[in-house]
Amino acid sequence: MFDYLIVGAGFAGAVAAEQMARCHGKKVLVIDRRNHIGGNAYDCFNRDGILIHRYGPHIFHTNSERVFQYLSQFTSWRSYEHRVLASVDGKLVPIPINRNTVNLLYDMKLRSDEDVEAFFASRAEERCSIKTSEDVVVSKVGRDLYEKLFRNYTRKQWGKDPCELDSSVTARIPVRTNEDDRYFTDRFQMMPKHGYTRMFENMLDHSNIRIQLGCDFRDVETSSFREIIYTGPVDEFFGFRYGELPYRSLRFRHKTFDKEYLQPVAVINYPNDHVYTRITEFKHLTGQLHTKTAVVYEYPTSEGDPYYPVPTPENAALYKRYAELAAATEGVHFVGRLATYRYYNMDQVVAQALTLCKQLVAAPDYALDSATSIATVSNALPIRPAVAL
Repeated sequence: MFDYLIVGAGFAGAVAAEQMARCHGKKVLVIDRRNHIGGNAYDCFNRDGILIHRYGPHIFHTNSERVFQYLSQFTSWRSYEHRVLASVDGKLVPIPINRNTVNLLYDMKLRSDEDVEAFFASRAEERCSIKTSEDVVVSKVGRDLYEKLFRNYTRKQWGKDPCELDSSVTARIPVRTNEDDRYFTDRFQMMPKHGYTRMFENMLDHSNIRIQLGCDFRDVETSSFREIIYTGPVDEFFGFRYGELPYRSLRFRHKTFDKEYLQPVAVINYPNDHVYTRITEFKHLTGQLHTKTAVVYEYPTSEGDPYYPVPTPENAALYKRYAELAAATEGVHFVGRLATYRYYNMDQVVAQALTLCKQLVAAPDYALDSATSIATVSNALPIRPAVAL
């Protein structure tokens, strides 16, 4: 009955399913062990009717017009620029570090980019080479800012000291000399107007796509499928032949407050206080009007669903062995964060899945529906509650 089995209904799986079904006429079965589509980007209404992200905040941002135009077929958008504060020394300061961060923490009045550059230069520690996450930070801004904002947060998040982690972990976070307090500076920054789940529903709404939830890959007879697109953990696919690839996971504690807002911004980080790393308030993200507000506390842990590949040289070497197995496995295509053991943003996963589908069929890039987009139809529909927590 099916040309493709697609394992996982998150971004990678949903994009692959939509492309193969709608653009290339393939019959697709999408399976997911969870009881919902959308992967970690899944959102739903809680018991109080507040739209929340069950697995922590997901903020869409990209510089790729290709990715933005593709997803715009399935959703309209709400403009949103993400801002994050960190609770340090009894103050709330902007993250990433900018001029205001320095002025607030040190009671200074630096007024220009040159002033801030000189401040960083006076604090920076020279490193012969940049190999670890500690090297990245102390070579830019010095030891004190590293201790105040990065070291303990990284220890909580990863269960390792920054000196044990690859430079890529903290290299993702910029350091600014101006007063730009946006977390991202991408060209396109927004949120799906009716939520991620609605976007995924539109994406997977095709007669060539069948979805089976609560279904584990290990329980499927894969020989009946011509090819497989796999978005789950690559080590699990091969039965952990070389051992388990380490991941960091998260535990979430959702809470509703009987007040309109709790925080001045969507996310406040707690580098040095508390066991949790951050608190997210969803109404800042969604723009929803409600007399109550919902937040989530995040507690990093070494057990649970895999979220973040742990970037160490040992883990990279172990993944390389699995990557060689994956490359030699005919008829199975590995795509997404877990299948390629890399921390991709959502737009990067979309781009990767689009590229894979293009390669599979040796066809032109994705095609826009010339008559009408799915978003045009869906925007006329009322927002309906999904599964409540």
